[in-house]
Amino acid sequence: MWRKVSLVVALGDGQNRNLSEREYHDISDGTMDSLTESLEKLVEQQGDDWEVEYSSGVLTLKLGSQGTYVINKQPPNKEIWLSSPVSGPKRYSYDAKEQTWFYPRDESTMKGLLEKELTDVVGETEVKLDC
Repeated sequence: MWRKVSLVVALGDGQNRNLSEREYHDISDGTMDSLTESLEKLVEQQGDDWEVEYSSGVLTLKLGSQGTYVINKQPPNKEIWLSSPVSGPKRYSYDAKEQTWFYPRDESTMKGLLEKELTDVVGETEVKLDC
C-alpha cells in the first residue's frame, strides 16, 4: 500500500513540474475563471445567503449556514488548493493528458468533488460545473 501511494504522489508531482510557469498560470487562470462563472450561476439560483468572490487567485464560495469553500492557486507548487466544509483540505495537481486537476492521494478530480458536494448541498438537482 505505501509504495502505491508514493508512486501516485510522485506521478502527480512530476506532471506539475513538466508545466512551465506560464503554462501553469494559463491553465489555472482558465480553470479559476470558468469555475467562478459556473459558481456565479449556481449562486444566482440559490438565493441571498450564498455568495461567490474571486480576487487575486483566491475563489471563495460562501454557502450561508452550510459553510465556505476556499479555492486558491499555489504557483510555487503549480497546484490548486481547495478547502471544503465537507471534506476538508486537498491539493490538486494538473494532469495534462486528461486536462483536469486531480488529487494524487485518491486520484479524484477537483471538478468531481465539487459537483458531488454541491449537489448534496443543493439536494434538488445535479450540479454541473465548467472547470
